Amino acid sequence: MHSFLAYAAAVVMTAVAIWRFPAVLHGDARRRALWGCYAGFALALWIKSPGIKSALNHSVVTDLSVLLKHYVSIGAILAILTYVVACYGKPGRDVPRHVAASRAAERLAYQASVGALMVMTGLFFTVVRRDAPSTDFAAEHAGQWGATLYLSVFYVYLGTAVVICGYQWSRAARWAETRLLRAGLVLMSLSMAIGILYTLCRTAFLWIAIAVPIEGHRAVTITHATDFLQTMVFFLFAAGVSVPTVGAVTARWQSARALWELYPLWHDLMTAVPDLGFARPASRLREVTRTSPPLDIRLDRCLQDIGDAVEQLRHYAPPKLLLAAEEAATEHDDAAVATEAHWINAVLVAAAAGERHAAAAPALPTKPIATIAGEAAWLQQVQHVYATLTREQGRDLLDAVAKEPAR
Repeated sequence: MHSFLAYAAAVVMTAVAIWRFPAVLHGDARRRALWGCYAGFALALWIKSPGIKSALNHSVVTDLSVLLKHYVSIGAILAILTYVVACYGKPGRDVPRHVAASRAAERLAYQASVGALMVMTGLFFTVVRRDAPSTDFAAEHAGQWGATLYLSVFYVYLGTAVVICGYQWSRAARWAETRLLRAGLVLMSLSMAIGILYTLCRTAFLWIAIAVPIEGHRAVTITHATDFLQTMVFFLFAAGVSVPTVGAVTARWQSARALWELYPLWHDLMTAVPDLGFARPASRLREVTRTSPPLDIRLDRCLQDIGDAVEQLRHYAPPKLLLAAEEAATEHDDAAVATEAHWINAVLVAAAAGERHAAAAPALPTKPIATIAGEAAWLQQVQHVYATLTREQGRDLLDAVAKEPAR
């Protein structure tokens, strides 16, 4: 179970790092710092995983995984402190006390990290007993002064950073603008609270073991329990930083789905009025999965193309076509949607036959839609009805209009 959680935590953090990798190329300082935190913790978790840890511990440098893990973890801690400060924007004169404190802590963190790494490296190669590769470093070295000093330096550094982050994120959660952001900050604050408990438990265990010898199996039980706390820190942190992006992911999914569903209607209209588009329509899969321009811009372009094409096709609509489309749509649940679908189907038939009129027919009724999402939702409903219609039905509708006596 312990091994499974170790690998699961590494996989989750790695997935988040890969997902956020574009921030390195196109993001600002805040996003790059956050990615550095993901990448650092992911690498630390892989180093800690049983297979890689065993290979490193049995290398030329005994217990090398311990030193590498702490090196990478300190780098990740620096990244997360940088992220906290970057969230407050550029430095200014009049800033709240907690913001000034965070910036001061970040400046000191870089100096402290260099000192901590130097001290830990010196202790690791001098006073830490590494006669044989260890399976559980903390448990197997419990009661040893060298290992206790080495780990205490790391836990003091880690605990200080955890307290700063937990304090800032708990404050920010109270003033979060959205529920998703608040939920994410609460999870991140909870992860830091567990991180504080983890550092306190580990430090207390090490120093108690100096005064009161602890049996091997009990020491392993204690370290496994605290390792579980550490794993929970990583899971909650990964969940917390991912929750605020749920809204963005949902929006992208909805935009992609709208593009996919609107493709047949857009394709038919662009084929009928080819001069409107910047390029000939590609395949459905290509139009949805292309990466440039961005998805929201492509959806907006699609909606504009449909609207412009409908406007141009008014010259192919007989004056009474709208009334005939309304009569044909009376049996549908949403008559307005069905009316537009029948009208578009009929004018496409007329355009294909070259039945152009000198004067444009009356425009389709305006709709009280103020957002791109609303317009996309409306046209998706139109597309659903349009997909059920045939060109023969469009021709029948045109013939019925042509047979009506002039008034």
